[in-house]
Amino acid sequence: MNTPSAHPYDALTPERVLDAIESLGLRCDGYLQALNSYENRVYQIGLVDGAPVVAKFYRPARWTEAQILEEHEFAFELAEREIPVVTPLRFDGASLHRYQGFLFAVYPRRGGRAPDLEDEQTLERLGRFIGRIHAVGSIRPFRHRPSLDVRRFGYEPRDYLLAHECLPEELREVYRGVADQALAAVQRLFDAAGPVRSLRLHGDCHPGNLLWTDEGPHFVDLDDACMGPAVQDLWMLLSGERAAMTRQLSVL
Repeated sequence: MNTPSAHPYDALTPERVLDAIESLGLRCDGYLQALNSYENRVYQIGLVDGAPVVAKFYRPARWTEAQILEEHEFAFELAEREIPVVTPLRFDGASLHRYQGFLFAVYPRRGGRAPDLEDEQTLERLGRFIGRIHAVGSIRPFRHRPSLDVRRFGYEPRDYLLAHECLPEELREVYRGVADQALAAVQRLFDAAGPVRSLRLHGDCHPGNLLWTDEGPHFVDLDDACMGPAVQDLWMLLSGERAAMTRQLSVL
């Protein structure tokens, strides 16, 4: 198996994180707390003057600048329509910044708790906001961000794993066979559904990306925004047995 010689974030030291923030004219007080993030590096950073901010350092080579800017533009577009999306802060008119090879954005800190998805009123309010997100998302397509389809999210990852020796030799053919069966089943479902309308989506609308307050939700983390069917922003909010998920979906 091949393993990378260096981690993409090896050079992102705490000192470099704080220096990046201060390159924007902010004054850090030395407080730095890593926050949960699967792919990017996200930190809460204390400031001498004002409330803490949240900085997101994008994984190198994961997204192009055009793709990240399109994510930001979508967030601004939603916020302009009073949809509670947490948008990046602008410095000298720019929302995306580069420091010593790392692309990053800075956000205001927002508090909140996990939404109570057992409560029908909560589900209904979430459904209304997601519907408004999709109404805006349907106005025009993304030009640079990916589309959710079987090729990009199925066949391409399978081919990459096989081509780059990411699997033990004794498991390669087993994986290939299982993956082929699964992808064929998914393709049959796409074919049976027929033409499905594709629109701009949040893309990763699970409870961890929803901060619930007494006033309602804050939607965060649009870095998986993509083109795709509307149900992509709904299914991750469902749980339980089929009957329970059917009820939840009808409320959403």
